[in-house]
Amino acid sequence: MSPVEMVAIVLAGLAAGTINTVVGSGTLVTFPTLLAFGVPPVTANVSNTVGLVPGSISGAIGYRRELTGQRSRIIYLGIGSLLGGVVGAALLLVLDPGAFEAIVPVLIILGCVAVVLQPRISAWVARRHEATGGLPERGAWWVWPLVALTGVYGGYFGAAQGVLLMAVMGIGINDSLQRLNGTKNILAALVNAVAGLVFVIVADVDWLVVVLIACGAIVGGQVGATWGRRLPAPALRAVIVLVGIVALVVFLA
Repeated sequence: MSPVEMVAIVLAGLAAGTINTVVGSGTLVTFPTLLAFGVPPVTANVSNTVGLVPGSISGAIGYRRELTGQRSRIIYLGIGSLLGGVVGAALLLVLDPGAFEAIVPVLIILGCVAVVLQPRISAWVARRHEATGGLPERGAWWVWPLVALTGVYGGYFGAAQGVLLMAVMGIGINDSLQRLNGTKNILAALVNAVAGLVFVIVADVDWLVVVLIACGAIVGGQVGATWGRRLPAPALRAVIVLVGIVALVVFLA
């Protein structure tokens, strides 16, 4: 690998770390970059997942103030993310690479629509729960299984995982989008970490690629936290939808 390619991968990691912290879908930057430099698709996907773990942790640290008071929620949802990540990683190793091609665009579209309609849907969900004392701190009952399914998707591929998580939590949990974004960073980090651990044990990992992506993603996580935390809810919602649309276009292309 030439020095120019190495620098390009570091910059791609920086961009991915920034995007992942604010929304998600940083894989849409790093994965095509690796393919362009001749890294085999499965090796690229595996190495990319492992390399982005430090960036996810960096972004979560950047959102530490928004995470205050969410320990119980994060542990509860984190278990679902961990289980889903393991299943998704296993599916990547045993299924045909094109197995998810039909469902991924549908998931991204549903996620974008849910984010756009989130205020109205959230209000409707809240009204439905008023008679029983309102939504629990951990969210509606269906949040956990959907977070787990998002973990399956994240462990398999991961692009737009953040969009799906924000859609699920934004509707089913009564909290601000910024606080939920902090939670999203923790859950995405857990999915990437457990999937990465599976890949390290059983798959072919390109450790040079991992180190290069990680170096950029760590810095990107801090950049994303610095700017992402300043966005008001409507602007954050718009960014999430925009990234989701870009993810859909790139995937279909």
